[in-house]
Order: sequence, then C-alpha cells, then structure tokens
Amino acid sequence: MKNRVTGIGGLFFKTIDPKATKDWYKTHLGFNTDDWGCTFWWKDKDGKECSTQWSPFAKDTDYYEPSKKDFMFNYRVEDLKELMAALKEEGVTIIGEIKEYEYGKFGYIMDNDGNKIELWEPVDSAFK
Repeated sequence: MKNRVTGIGGLFFKTIDPKATKDWYKTHLGFNTDDWGCTFWWKDKDGKECSTQWSPFAKDTDYYEPSKKDFMFNYRVEDLKELMAALKEEGVTIIGEIKEYEYGKFGYIMDNDGNKIELWEPVDSAFK
C-alpha cells in the first residue's frame, strides 16, 4: 500500500463566532479568509501543489459527531478506498460511507481517543 497519510489537509475547530474568529486572524495574522476559513498552499516533496484548510466552525456544529471534541483533523491520503479497507480490517471504527465530490473523496474514522478524523483524497485539480 502507498503512504497512508501524506499531510495535514485541514484543521477544523469550534468557536462561538466563526466570522469574528476569521476576522481576527485576518487582521492580526494576515490570514486570507473566505467563507470556509483560509487555504494555505504548499508543495509536497515531489513539487506537487497541495493545500491545507483552516476552518472555524460554529460551536453547535454536528459535523464532528460522534466525537464530542471541539476540533477535528483532516489528513490528506493517496488512495482512500484502499486505506479505508485496510483500516476496517485492522478494527478501526469507520463512520459512514466514502463521500465523493468534485474536489475529492472523504472518509471518516474514530481514533483511540474518540476523535473523529476526516481522511481526504484530493483531486489534482481541486481549488484551482
């Protein structure tokens, strides 16, 4: 199997006021924020353009469920279907089915501490 995780795809966290949080980070740290948060662009070891998403979510979001935590990590992966099959075989808790969008495939698991993890296989042309 290829590398399982190739990088951090996103940092998601709950906040009382997502707009105020985005405005604060834009003003004080120079984040180029939009409706989703901020996208950071970088290149992997092979020179391929990649992104990492930073996104504040409303305090009452249910997107992280069944986790009860105020954050969720998104990790970039190379072959989501193969990885999800391997994780299932290893006894990892799988949440739902793989979801496919024009910008990539997403799968969800729980780690040993009860954190929901979002696994993302991006499409090469995502966000261009």
